[in-house]
Amino acid sequence: MSNAASAAPQQTGSGAKRTIHIVLHEAKDTVGVAVVEGIKAGTQLNAWIMDDDEVITVAAKQDIPIGHKVALKDMAVGDTVFKYGVDIGKVVAPIKAGEHAHVHNIKTKRW
Repeated sequence: MSNAASAAPQQTGSGAKRTIHIVLHEAKDTVGVAVVEGIKAGTQLNAWIMDDDEVITVAAKQDIPIGHKVALKDMAVGDTVFKYGVDIGKVVAPIKAGEHAHVHNIKTKRW
């Protein structure tokens, strides 16, 4: 996909279609994965919770590369990060909802 506007649309209950920018498995996930290219700061993102077949929204605060994580809520240092229903590590620098969540603010708990 070449940009955020070309993401596969999802049918809504009202019959309207909306672009899905982020996917996550469970409502408890604190990050989702960008599934389109070209997410720019300021974009209103639709995040599909696959297990519930529900769409929530979050505003991108930073550019997010495809395949990278987007914070779905504000997180403080020491908070556990959940992706696809699994504990993937801890926050090592504060993260705001809509920010890029990656190695600069998340580390494994293994070492």
